[in-house]
Amino acid sequence: MNAPVSAVEQLLFTLPDLDWITDESRVARLSQDFAWFSPVLNRQLKDKRADAVVRPRTEDELRALVGACVQRNVPITIRGSGTGNYGQTTPLAGGVVLDMTSYNALQWVRPGVARAQAGMRLGELEKHTRPTGQELRCIPSTYRSATLGGLFGGGFGGIGSINYGPFGAPGNVLGVRAMTIEAEPQIVELRGAEALRMHHLWGTNGLVLELEVGLAPVHPWLETLVTFSDFDKALAFGNALAHAPGIVKREVAFFASPIPDYLTQLAEYLPKGCHAVLSLVAESSEEAMHELAALHAGSITYRKTAAEVQKSNRTLMEFTWNHTTLHALKVDKTLTYIQSSFVPGKQVEQITEMEHLLGGEVLMHVEFLRNLDGLIACSALQLVRFTNEERLDEIIRIHRERGVRINNPHTFIVEDGKAGGALPPEIIAMKNRFDPHGLLNPGKLRDWPVVPR
Repeated sequence: MNAPVSAVEQLLFTLPDLDWITDESRVARLSQDFAWFSPVLNRQLKDKRADAVVRPRTEDELRALVGACVQRNVPITIRGSGTGNYGQTTPLAGGVVLDMTSYNALQWVRPGVARAQAGMRLGELEKHTRPTGQELRCIPSTYRSATLGGLFGGGFGGIGSINYGPFGAPGNVLGVRAMTIEAEPQIVELRGAEALRMHHLWGTNGLVLELEVGLAPVHPWLETLVTFSDFDKALAFGNALAHAPGIVKREVAFFASPIPDYLTQLAEYLPKGCHAVLSLVAESSEEAMHELAALHAGSITYRKTAAEVQKSNRTLMEFTWNHTTLHALKVDKTLTYIQSSFVPGKQVEQITEMEHLLGGEVLMHVEFLRNLDGLIACSALQLVRFTNEERLDEIIRIHRERGVRINNPHTFIVEDGKAGGALPPEIIAMKNRFDPHGLLNPGKLRDWPVVPR
């Protein structure tokens, strides 16, 4: 007697012309992201995987795939390049991983705005915008591989957020083209605030096909490291540089000792035990930045012009945001991290307090940015010397008790990772509208658990 044919096997038979991946090792790899940054998520997710991976190339292929999955009740987990950190691309219920990286065409570039398919890599998109004198307003440190749809579905902010805030700030995402998960999929254009109801929800409430995003003017960015022997002076310089209205900038990051010691590729520029501020400022702002550094007793140890960065194809941007965590983990695999947000206007006071309370166990890495109200604020990606999950929870509690917001990166439930908790009604309505059968990334939203098939 022949074994019954599984639903995924039926998909392979029904849609043979699609680009399917069924090799077990490749499927396992494409079922994971960088959730291994968290020992908690690594334990929970390391053995989870899809039944198959598919890489559609056209809207017709996407429509056929989605319709066939709905007819067979097959879960769909949407994936870009897998550079996220929360298990967004790891299926909890098997099914199909929908890899969007082959759906990657540029639609157009206009003054102040660009539109591209969701699978386009951010670095590739900037190759099209830069000849027009424009660049993306916000890119993660993983911009070479990260996709536009991945930034929208799983990202928060990045390089450029010092000017334009998080990616979800009004005006950064102007519209999305999305597909419903139905037997007869519908295509819908969402604009403005409505489009943002799909943002940072890990592909749980709609399949985004295209994004229209705001652009910023290109400047020749000077990349520098300024080092300090004193924590307070280094932090004060980073804060002053972030606030300086006349200094044109794209990135300001503060690394307290011993984090610079983990950036081994930059060791010749980072004296042992130093504190450091990494920045990208316009070359026209270099003199003003130097004056500010001297005022805070900083030493400029690394300086590369935009032309030098382009020629070398090496950039300090790949030492910022969660790339800092990655570099540190290569040196010490016992480290993990937390994500903190400090109160605008109180960030120096709060950062200093947390350094006094937890210094040596929680290592301070701060990214300066504008918040949704346009105020200069800090988002920290502190390294943590991990001992056990109970202590990790206690560290999070210590921050929250002192008014420091924590977005927990050690959970795969969307609501539990957000400091605000429950999803607002309009997000739930969007989920019901675009995923009425609950097939998108099941188990990642609290009210849509994994249902046994």
